[in-house]
Parts: sequence; C-alpha cells; structure tokens
Amino acid sequence: MGIVKVYISNQQKAVKIPSGLRLLIRKCCHAVLEMEGFGKPAEVSVTFVDNNEIQTLNREYRHKDASTDVLSFPLGENGEYDINEDTGAYVLGDVVISMEKAVEQAERYGHSLSREVGFLTVHSMLHLLGYDHEQGGLEAALMREKEETVLGRLGLSRDETYISEER
Repeated sequence: MGIVKVYISNQQKAVKIPSGLRLLIRKCCHAVLEMEGFGKPAEVSVTFVDNNEIQTLNREYRHKDASTDVLSFPLGENGEYDINEDTGAYVLGDVVISMEKAVEQAERYGHSLSREVGFLTVHSMLHLLGYDHEQGGLEAALMREKEETVLGRLGLSRDETYISEER
C-alpha cells in the first residue's frame, strides 16, 4: 500500500469538529484505497464546509440549487490521475463535506457523527476512484456494498453504530 496523504481543512464554524474525526477520515481514505488495491502513493483533499457553502458549490458544479451532504471532485478519469511533481503521489481529487448536514443526518438515522462522516468520506473516495450510483441498479448496489465493507472493517458498520431504542 502506498502512502496516502490526506489534507484536511475546516472552512466552517457551524459545527465544532470532534477530536479524532480527522484521524477517522484518514483511516477511511486509507481503507478504501487498500480495499481497491490502489498500491500507489496518493493525495486527497477533504474540506469541511457549512450548508450555505455546499449549496453554492452544488449550484455551481452540479446545477442543483440545494445543500447536500458531500460533493466529490475527482481529478482522474478511467484510472488515470495527475501526479504531484513534488511528491510523486497520484492526486485523486477533493471531498467537500457539509458538517451541518452530517450532524442532521446522524441524528435522523440514529447513529454517531463519526459513522456519518465516515460514510460520507468512504462514499466520496469511491467516487474519486470512478464509482457512480447516479443511475441506480447494479453499480449503485456495488458501491453501497463496498461502503459497508469498509465501514465494517473500521468498526462503523450499521449494526454497531445505531443508537438502541433503550436510551
């Protein structure tokens, strides 16, 4: 497995970033690349934003005037990626996560913020590697299966993270 450099920046103030979340994101990125057999050095950028900023990006790049949970901006196509001249790493792309939306969804689905951000990170990493679920069907099912496999390996499977109704 090549070295994975994950650049993380926080460009929002709506949600305090819990300790350990940055490490979890790095683990998610590494786990996806390991599962996919991506044995080369890689770089990924992850940015935390608020709902307003992700709505602006969604409108600008996807022509959808609504906030969303995560956006992926792959920098490669068909397995071909730019290479950072200074590091020799393959530049996979950018992940943008709305922390406000992540908190909302964690509450809605009854699991931890860590599980939600982990899911969003894994989901986006798969997009950076060329997976797509937009058309539904087999490709969407394959992507979901891969997401759950990685999250399970990291101890973030659905069964282990849902809040029990006893609380």
